[in-house]
Amino acid sequence: MEFNKHLENIKSYEAGKPIELVVREFGLDPKDIIKLASNENPFGCSKTVQDAVSKIVKNMALYPDDSMLKLKNALAKRFRVDVKNIIIGSGSDQVIEFIVHAKLDENSSVLMNSITFAMYEIYAKQVGAKIVRTSSQEHDLDEFYEMYKTHKPSVIFICTPNNPTGDAVDAKSLLEFLSKIDENTLVVIDGAYMEYAIGKDKSKEITPKQIVDSFNNVIYLGTFSKAYGLGGMRVGYGVACESIINPLYKLRPPFNITTLSLEAASVALEDEEFVEDSIENNFNEMKRYEEFALTNSIEIIQSYTNFVTLCLNDTQNSSQLADSLLKKGMIVRDLSGYGLNAIRVTIGTPFQNDKFFELTPQFL
Repeated sequence: MEFNKHLENIKSYEAGKPIELVVREFGLDPKDIIKLASNENPFGCSKTVQDAVSKIVKNMALYPDDSMLKLKNALAKRFRVDVKNIIIGSGSDQVIEFIVHAKLDENSSVLMNSITFAMYEIYAKQVGAKIVRTSSQEHDLDEFYEMYKTHKPSVIFICTPNNPTGDAVDAKSLLEFLSKIDENTLVVIDGAYMEYAIGKDKSKEITPKQIVDSFNNVIYLGTFSKAYGLGGMRVGYGVACESIINPLYKLRPPFNITTLSLEAASVALEDEEFVEDSIENNFNEMKRYEEFALTNSIEIIQSYTNFVTLCLNDTQNSSQLADSLLKKGMIVRDLSGYGLNAIRVTIGTPFQNDKFFELTPQFL
């Protein structure tokens, strides 16, 4: 049987190992497994969200509100934009998929960082677009601009803070870069970890309102999977001018967000204290990882996210380290698939991090 020829050159995205799989493979007790691989909020979601969702379970037989007006109104109020500037996706990666299918084809190209979120390339290859990458590990906007002038891409992806490295670009420099891009090139600002960046350094903050007010060729992406602790609910969003949002809606399937997910995300926006506490714990615990890296002569990339990237030396192997930790019930992300001899570790609770610091030196 023949399939789309573009699929031949696509490597499937590998998500972090779920706890259930580790239980089956190694016969471990689920209570003894610590997952620090997928950048989830280690505290889960707020109690307010849990209570709200439990009250509407009885409505599961009915289709969700396809207008998503409650969530859109909440986002519009938060970001001081109009509901017409917002599109909701099943995770922000679904909005990325809409963008790719709306702008790219076999005759176009897409520009992205050398190391960044894998789904940008996977979606672009599905439609046969040419992939153009910078050479720099961190986002170098000067290099981006030179490659933009050379290749004239239809889409540019800027992931800030970047996944899987954790670095972030300065907002001022990014806004200057955006002002130099022609109106027919769509720039995607992926702010999945922006809540964390703002909590650490306000100079990294890019807001949806800045994008809507100043650019008609830029879209801002956000998600409820990280700081809000709703990874299992799969809710993301895009914010841009109507001339971008309207074409994307033609690609959105009906009822793409569940009733429970819509309610969870809407209520999560109201519980600012939970998010602030989560971010405070994150950066307090990150200091311990920085001390750990210094003690063990490991390079750590300065992170503005809820994870750290630990780059190992020539005598160490990230795949072996990740496998050794896995057998002990500690799930981290091996980054060898990105060409890095490194592991990415989600900042967990103090107890979870204690276990990482206890186990890891044995295998370095």
